[in-house]
Amino acid sequence: MNFKDFANSVPKIKNLPLPGQQAHFQMAPEMRVRELEHLRNIPENAKEAGVMALFYPGADHLTHLLFILRRSYPGVHSDQIGFPGGRLEASDRDLLHTALRETEEEVGVPSAMVETIRSLSPLYIPPSNFAVSPFMGISRETPSFIPQESEVAALIEIPLEAILDSRNLTTESLNTSYAKNIEVPAFLFREHLVWGATAMMLNEIRTLLKEIF
Repeated sequence: MNFKDFANSVPKIKNLPLPGQQAHFQMAPEMRVRELEHLRNIPENAKEAGVMALFYPGADHLTHLLFILRRSYPGVHSDQIGFPGGRLEASDRDLLHTALRETEEEVGVPSAMVETIRSLSPLYIPPSNFAVSPFMGISRETPSFIPQESEVAALIEIPLEAILDSRNLTTESLNTSYAKNIEVPAFLFREHLVWGATAMMLNEIRTLLKEIF
């Protein structure tokens, strides 16, 4: 999709109703859906985080969305594909500030370069006890990415057309931190498998954008 067309649609994207949990559940394993359906409130001890779904023009002038491959570490999200973002720090003004700060730290895109389109539906992740607040943002210039070597193993740039293409929806049998050989809905972009919380958030974005494109 031509980036100019996407940028011109930002006012419409801002005004669309959020599909929320309905979109999340479409990309969640059955056991996770049951768990979240029975969860009345996010636990008081949940850690808060903010992430940024950043759209930008690629070198081909098409619209791209940025993901990162996290490095191996002792945690449930090790080696997974996600959006730039991280935990709320005491110095952060709010969770949007967290998402912007982490995006600058992890991929080198200055906060001033990111225009926030809108907030998305928050998502609780039981295995890591994180309550994540996602945001959609846009850079109207092609960023010069600088990956944070200690956190980011690779940058993954996915064209918007691929995200909207239903042929990239799949189901995989995976071993996760909470179950073995579990059937997991996912997005497959060539060799890149996006599943779990990131797929749930991505599906809300996809559902929003399908209303326009």
